[in-house]
Amino acid sequence: MPARLTILDDYQSVALTSAEWSRVSTTYEIDVETEHIDAEDALVERLADSEVVVAMRERTAFPAAVLARLPKLKLLVTTGMQNASIDVAAAAAQGVVVSGTQGSGREVAELTMAMILNLARNVIAEDRSMHEGGWQHTIGVRLEGKRLGLVGLGKQGAWVAELALAFRMEVVAWSPNLTPERAASHGVTAVDKEELFETSDFVSVHVPLTEDTRGLIGAEELALVKDGAFLVNTSRGPIVDSEALLMALMVDTLAGAALDVYDVEPLPASDPLRKLSNVILLPHIGYVTREVYATFFGQAVEDVLAFLDGSPVRTL
Repeated sequence: MPARLTILDDYQSVALTSAEWSRVSTTYEIDVETEHIDAEDALVERLADSEVVVAMRERTAFPAAVLARLPKLKLLVTTGMQNASIDVAAAAAQGVVVSGTQGSGREVAELTMAMILNLARNVIAEDRSMHEGGWQHTIGVRLEGKRLGLVGLGKQGAWVAELALAFRMEVVAWSPNLTPERAASHGVTAVDKEELFETSDFVSVHVPLTEDTRGLIGAEELALVKDGAFLVNTSRGPIVDSEALLMALMVDTLAGAALDVYDVEPLPASDPLRKLSNVILLPHIGYVTREVYATFFGQAVEDVLAFLDGSPVRTL
């Protein structure tokens, strides 16, 4: 029997058509899992014979406890060059090579702007009404002149600012280390955290998830927002306190929200967010484009071939 390579969380069944795997298949039997495996025992059982695992972003966690139960694992490939769900130190101690790929481009920023437009003009609600036989029943708002508050002005935040400025929005930003000079270089005004939440018509989250940013936006921040304000999160779910967000949406402290990320993914069917009419829910598709998948899986193939040649590349 050839050694096994398992591709995890291929929800759209496109991993094998997004790259050329023929050279890999001469060494490995390729096993593709299209459903998410949440239970640790089930995951370990599925991967017991896998020498190589290709993981999609942070969909499946590989803490030390899981890695220790996978003695045959030699190479773990993650899409992107950062993955908070993998214990890289534990993998190294076990002799498992962890390699990555390049990340996404402007896809997340583009989706963020699409979500802002949907919130402003009720696109999804009106589309649903039309399919049900209805006609006009909502009134939108103009983006020109509205204030967009960016929590974080890194690469994605700066790209969102560029798009928002094209719509003639006023863009402000805050993060713990943001300087006025750096903000100004992107056509953005740096403000303090309180001002951002008090004055922004739209707040969009663009900081990475770390121990410092977990719960960064909670009840205190959401209580500051102006009437009619919206929240957009395309970064990571736990940056926004989920209970505080749910309450703000239920009592209309927030006019609405658009979310692409959650504390638990896939979002459980029983999650109360699914029952709210003032929130747009997307299944973490910010980076899900044909171009990104071609990069992810194409470079995953390169990582596997480099590992087989004894010269691993893009190691974490």
